[in-house]
Amino acid sequence: MIPGGGQPNMQQLLQQAQKMQQDLARAQEELARTEVEGQAGGGLVKATVNGSGELRGLVISPEAVDPDDTETLADLVVAAVQAANENAQQLQQDKLGPLAQGLGGMPGLPF
Repeated sequence: MIPGGGQPNMQQLLQQAQKMQQDLARAQEELARTEVEGQAGGGLVKATVNGSGELRGLVISPEAVDPDDTETLADLVVAAVQAANENAQQLQQDKLGPLAQGLGGMPGLPF
């Protein structure tokens, strides 16, 4: 219900919802094209993911490679990928957060 007892204009609501859907799709496409990096071991291992969290690249410095200690290298790879994914999640919040907040401002929707 709209304040004052009037009914919401359904055409206007549908137009707003369609615009938000288009904005969301555009933001998701931009996220898929944007790459962020995470690193571990002081930069010995660097992981690159896109804004959707898809692993796009991995760089391992030769200094990180010890044939007698592959466990440490594996830990560095995992830490770098996790750091990159955290950066991707922050990017998602920055890009998609305002769109989600916009949904809460639409009259007649239960958000």
